[in-house]
Amino acid sequence: MSFDYDLFVIGAGSGGVRAARVAAGETGARVAIAEESRYGGTCVIRGCVPKKLMVFASTYGRVAEEAAAYGWDAKIENFNWTAFCSKLNLELDRLEGVYNRLLDGSGVDKFSQRATVRDAHTVLLADGTEKTAKHILVATGGRPVRPDLPGAELGMVSDDIFHMDSLPGNVLIVGGGYIGSEFACILNGMGVSVTQYYRGDQILRGFDNEARNLIAEEMRASGIDLQTGTDITGLERDGDQIVALRSDGAKARFDKVIFATGRRPNTDDMGFEEAGVTLKGNGAITVDEYSQTGVPSIYAIGDVTDRVQLTPVAIREGMAFVATVFRGEPTRPDHELIPTAIFTQPEMGTVGLSEEQAKSVAGEPVEIYATSFKPMQQSFAGGAAQKILMKLVVGKESRKVLGCHIVGPAAGEMIQMAGIAVKMGATKEDFDRTVAVHPTAAEEMVTMRTPVRTI
Repeated sequence: MSFDYDLFVIGAGSGGVRAARVAAGETGARVAIAEESRYGGTCVIRGCVPKKLMVFASTYGRVAEEAAAYGWDAKIENFNWTAFCSKLNLELDRLEGVYNRLLDGSGVDKFSQRATVRDAHTVLLADGTEKTAKHILVATGGRPVRPDLPGAELGMVSDDIFHMDSLPGNVLIVGGGYIGSEFACILNGMGVSVTQYYRGDQILRGFDNEARNLIAEEMRASGIDLQTGTDITGLERDGDQIVALRSDGAKARFDKVIFATGRRPNTDDMGFEEAGVTLKGNGAITVDEYSQTGVPSIYAIGDVTDRVQLTPVAIREGMAFVATVFRGEPTRPDHELIPTAIFTQPEMGTVGLSEEQAKSVAGEPVEIYATSFKPMQQSFAGGAAQKILMKLVVGKESRKVLGCHIVGPAAGEMIQMAGIAVKMGATKEDFDRTVAVHPTAAEEMVTMRTPVRTI
């Protein structure tokens, strides 16, 4: 059977674009890609990149006070949201242009419109035309969702933050995951009065307890009104403000309410089930270890599969797909020991098992090495310096470092390097044999000699 393309990719986020351009540019496949929104997807347009730039912007308010302690005559006044957004949008336009040029340079045909699946080898475009392909790769990502509550339409989701005309005077963030916690810190740093509700007993569920406890403590110390064990039952409009109806019967008024209560894969009305592709209860596409669906010609990668919702993982899955299908080298994407950064303030870097996970799955007694201190730079300046946490989870018998957790400045940068060692199976003695780089905060990773506890 003759096809229009060897590969048709639906979704031009990081994973889809990488798979498309590598398949076309390095294997000579005939490739097309369709995108109904902007090229670059969640990460580039409404996620990692703009969020990280907002993190940077939100930290400068504290610079003047610290600089003064170091002898500088410095002054920083009000944050200009409009000026920042103008510069931010120019940068996102530039990055989208880079993605388009990469696709063009690889010879990928682009369709800037919605695409759905008609059958195992046919894609239907929004303009009514059909394209056939030997293989279809779904990389449509996910989206933030509002909870099913009365008045939920009055609240925003994370995508909406990038399109605000101005900063609110005060805001309620509902949710305690990394997205809600990051934006709580960002907006607080920009001068917004931030309240955060989370129904659980501590934010950042699933991460190491000691690390998330420290982050919550420092967030409160920075002025965020973080209230755990608190939820809402609905929202109401009261003039220019939004009234949050709390689960305890109380009411609170805010200029804006932001829901950070979950995401859903983009599979609605895509024709998947009609084509024979199986979806999970949350809408995610079911795939095997090679990212293949139950329909042999259809594959899926990235957030739409709800495996690990991280951009670098989607890219790795895309590369594994190309190796498997177009190079004849069956390759499973590796989802083990993935280093991760959470850009709260202080930020967190983590890889491997938390202390709590190790207690139940390590299969051996576990030693915990940990230290907490104030960093030299901020300590010298005086005032309320945020604490740093360095923590290693070590198998007592195997001596392997099973987990590494860092809270503090540049934690994301440090965990990338630590992640290499943990991925390689380094032991505590390998860390100990490494000479410390002095004076740095990171040197504590190789100078902790005595466990603080054994579990």
